[in-house]
Amino acid sequence: MITSKTIANGILRAIGTLVVIAIAFYFLYQIQSVLVYLLVALLLTLIGNPILDFLQKRLKFNNTLATISTLSLFFLLIIGFISLFIPLILAQSESLSLLNTNKIEQNINQLINQIAFFLEQHNIDSNKVLKETNSSSRLNFDFIPELLNTIISTISSFGMGLASVFFITFFFLKDKKYFTETLKKLIPDSHEEPILNSLTKINHLLSRYFIGLLLQLGIVFILYIIVLTIFGIPNAIIIAFLCAVLNIIPYIGPLIASILAAILTMISHLGNDFQAVTLPTTIYILIGFWIVQLIDNNLSQPIIFSKSVSSHPLEIFLVILIAGFLSGILGMIIAVPLYTILKVVGKEFFPNNIIIQLVTKNI
Repeated sequence: MITSKTIANGILRAIGTLVVIAIAFYFLYQIQSVLVYLLVALLLTLIGNPILDFLQKRLKFNNTLATISTLSLFFLLIIGFISLFIPLILAQSESLSLLNTNKIEQNINQLINQIAFFLEQHNIDSNKVLKETNSSSRLNFDFIPELLNTIISTISSFGMGLASVFFITFFFLKDKKYFTETLKKLIPDSHEEPILNSLTKINHLLSRYFIGLLLQLGIVFILYIIVLTIFGIPNAIIIAFLCAVLNIIPYIGPLIASILAAILTMISHLGNDFQAVTLPTTIYILIGFWIVQLIDNNLSQPIIFSKSVSSHPLEIFLVILIAGFLSGILGMIIAVPLYTILKVVGKEFFPNNIIIQLVTKNI
């Protein structure tokens, strides 16, 4: 029989549960930086595992030396990127007027006027086409110094974050057997084998996936540099790097990269004849970027991704598309890793399901 006391106890338990959940979320919010460090360290661990195994099995390094060597390789790559980009940014900062907001405003208005003049020459109503763009003349560009100060502040804290990530990654790589043994003690015996098998396969497939992603971005980066260098675009390496990073976002990223490259190309040609120089060069850059995307979408991306996670290219396309509809850009980025995890777990725990058998036959 349900009494008032039973109802009151149930309400109190529900309130207590909600309070505990709220406290847990608040705690996670407060330590979000630590969670980001852990996530980045886990990503580096997945990328570093194949390197660690190669050093241990092929070169006969002991565990500690192999771990230090792997982290040293990561560190040298980061230092290489910094030494590559920082001098270029500093060298071009004066010519690009990064801190001169009046110059930036003048440059943008000059570009808009050139486009408007070109449209009028071809009997196109520039006022209608550029009615929203013309509002840029009324924008306040004073936010740019504040943005740069924020960037500098972020860079200053980068060192601490990098040290923390490397410290965590070191132990993730060095003591992975210890973590495995600890996990075995926490898992109930009835579920130990499928869970450990799932973790092993997930680690293997995601390591291959992230290495494949780096390889794909590297190919796109080199092709972008070639396109930009052919047409003499200043800061080709920096632009190519930014556009290559945007390729992490499937399908939408390359489009944003093309628009970014077009805008930077037009800005770099301010002062030149718009119809004879700026517009043709921008079109050539766009065509070059689209050719790179054709190569990436039809050759490198399907081959690398399908082989790294043992999935059909069409399967990957549909997964990314569905994830994009459900969760936007973030969903598109994490779609393939998350789908891979679900496939592995499904195969271990529901091996007799017909659908799971079909999508996991290559795992």
